[in-house]
Amino acid sequence: MSDVIKNSARSSLNQQDSEPVLRTDDVTKRFGGLTAVDAVNIEVREGEIIGLIGPNGAGKSTLFNCITGTLSADDGRIYLQNQDVTSWPEYKIARAGIGRMFQETRIFDAMSVRKNLLLAAQKGDADIGQLLRRPNESLIARSDELLEYVDLGGLAETRAGQLSFGQQKLTEFIMELMAEPDLLLMDEPAGGINPSMLENLIEYIRAANEDEEATIFLIEHNMDFVMEVADRIYVLAHGERIAEGTPDEIQNNQRVLDAYLGRE
Repeated sequence: MSDVIKNSARSSLNQQDSEPVLRTDDVTKRFGGLTAVDAVNIEVREGEIIGLIGPNGAGKSTLFNCITGTLSADDGRIYLQNQDVTSWPEYKIARAGIGRMFQETRIFDAMSVRKNLLLAAQKGDADIGQLLRRPNESLIARSDELLEYVDLGGLAETRAGQLSFGQQKLTEFIMELMAEPDLLLMDEPAGGINPSMLENLIEYIRAANEDEEATIFLIEHNMDFVMEVADRIYVLAHGERIAEGTPDEIQNNQRVLDAYLGRE
């Protein structure tokens, strides 16, 4: 693992100067009479790790679903690399550079760990003939590199369904890195991971951010985890954005504390 991980200082100046990878302008999503996401504005700049937190039912996953095209926003606009993708279907947004990890892993249980990675590298554009041919050596080397990154090098030929849940999450994480997304959305990356693996996961995410230049936007309920890994954090409550700031600012924000205590 790179020494830069142990040195968690990031170049916030460079992030401020970079262009937004993702921007939402007043995104709103309603389900009948319920407004799940209410005119939410967020911005994720290249090279950042951004956290999205809030009590249960705050609208976090709904916002992610609008960004990825799984749901259509009722109002507002969504921009990826300054291009309006609001009305794009999910597959087109994914091909445009958004990767996503879900709370429950989505891997091919019957395939080896390595084959899962090699399939992910095709980015959805491969035909059956391409998938049956032996992948080029650069992709195999890349898969080896990423497996070593997350300490799964010895499990490359293991059937993915035989891995522990935590190992499957790590496999899905590096599958997304194989596809080299402009932005990686991570939904509850710490969920279901045993405490001994959490610190390693923080290091892996930081390594991806620093060494792989991955821009990451994550939902997380584990407050210790998100406060340690994120550069900035957005907070939702009842579908509204109620705060944005550094981890220190969020931890000392009275409105955020009230929301988690049920007073908001």
